[in-house]
Amino acid sequence: MTDVFDVLAADHAEVRKMLAELQQGPTRATGATRDQLLLRKKMAEDLVIAESRHEALEEMYFWPAVREHVPDGDALADEAINQEQEGKATLGKLDKAQADQPEFEALLGAFIKAAHEHIHFEETRVWPRARTALRAQEAEDLGTRIAEGRKTAPTRPHPLVPGSPEALKTVGPAAAAMDKIRDAATGRGN
Repeated sequence: MTDVFDVLAADHAEVRKMLAELQQGPTRATGATRDQLLLRKKMAEDLVIAESRHEALEEMYFWPAVREHVPDGDALADEAINQEQEGKATLGKLDKAQADQPEFEALLGAFIKAAHEHIHFEETRVWPRARTALRAQEAEDLGTRIAEGRKTAPTRPHPLVPGSPEALKTVGPAAAAMDKIRDAATGRGN
């Protein structure tokens, strides 16, 4: 298994690719057809699913390790979790919006900007310190837990759930189960 940085880097690469595709359009304002707007909505749903899983797993596993092992880890984790909570609120609204609504593009634009800033923060400010602080086995164990956790992680943002590992480990499985039931009933994520 690869270490936590490889696992998280793969997630970041996937999200960057999704963001780039969504930035290219076409949009309602540029004359997108109904089918193109439906595809755009589906792409946004896929983004919401990927980000919801990623952030929940980071909050359950990665940020507690940063707090425990990295000097000034509490401040770094707090800043990251605040960014993630704001992102969840935006993603929750985006998930409910339709691609033919003006607010869809405004929400998407706000999330794209925030996501790039958050990824940059993690990769340039947190990861270098965490790479130094974590032993190789700890980094590998974290990578395994995060990779395996994708199967049971929430697929929707839950901004009202505190970004603490205890809350996520308690509420997260129930939220994830409800997400999967809702996704199956609506065909979301297929």
